Amino acid sequence: MIHPLHEKRPRLAIIDILRGVAIIAMAVYHLGWDLSYFRFIPVDVGYDPVWVFFARTILFAFMFLVGVGLVLGHGRAIRWGAFWRRWAFVVAGAALITIGTWFTFPTSFVYFGVLHAIALLSLLALPFLFTPLWLTGAVAAVIIGLPQVFSNPFFNRRITSWIGFWTEAPPANDLVPVFPWLGVVLLGVLAMRLVDASALRARLAEIRPGRLGRGLAFLGRWSLLIYLLHQPLLLGIVYPLSLVMDTQQSGREADFLRSCQSTCEAGGTSPDLCTTYCQCGLEGVERDNLWEPIYSGLVSAGDQAKLDANNRQCSALIYPELDGVK
Repeated sequence: MIHPLHEKRPRLAIIDILRGVAIIAMAVYHLGWDLSYFRFIPVDVGYDPVWVFFARTILFAFMFLVGVGLVLGHGRAIRWGAFWRRWAFVVAGAALITIGTWFTFPTSFVYFGVLHAIALLSLLALPFLFTPLWLTGAVAAVIIGLPQVFSNPFFNRRITSWIGFWTEAPPANDLVPVFPWLGVVLLGVLAMRLVDASALRARLAEIRPGRLGRGLAFLGRWSLLIYLLHQPLLLGIVYPLSLVMDTQQSGREADFLRSCQSTCEAGGTSPDLCTTYCQCGLEGVERDNLWEPIYSGLVSAGDQAKLDANNRQCSALIYPELDGVK
């Protein structure tokens, strides 16, 4: 006989639909990131304000829905078996992401990303399924607000950055610290507990989605699996295309010319002369195979000699009076 506290209630289709929308938005963002990284599009998705806002909105939705899901699954009494099975799946997924990004992006691998955060924050949020509502709300407000008024370089290191409070985050392709995101999870807990205690819960349960809604709900029910699989699939398409189209090379050339033009004009040289100078510089970099030293910052004495010779040659091209000057 199932204890009434552990009786599983019907799923709310609207919540699955929201999860489906969130996972589609996440896939769109990651597609944009991939296209940016492999130079298919000129915008830097990691820093562009519109894309950053888009990413933060998606992350807020994900963390909020984590809190909602905890209440839906364990609001009356924690179903430990189901909780640990799902938790183990999330932890395994987080480990796979860390291992995969360690090999593909060793300087910015994901050591505490979305899945890592979901695993830890789900545990930390469990007690708040049963605390007074005012306490849940108060703790959420403190956790969200504290990083706005406190930071310290101690948290800039990888080993402590997962907590939050950094002044400058260490390099990582995805970093979701406890502060402030545990507060967002608790907001989801608070919101769903309020819904559960009202007549709104019954009205939400009556929602019967149409074809589109059912499709989104299906994606929402499998959102964790989709999260694990979608990025490898996207990279499996975008990366080979970048090799065929040589997008990274053309992107490097565009970056070089843009940076050179800006620096040259800032020194008082006319735009036309700067264009000539920078094109000459680009030809020299390609001729002497200097892309790797330039981008890595590891410039040997021989590389520096080639760069200096190229600079003299290009300077003499726009200022002939410098020709022959050592």
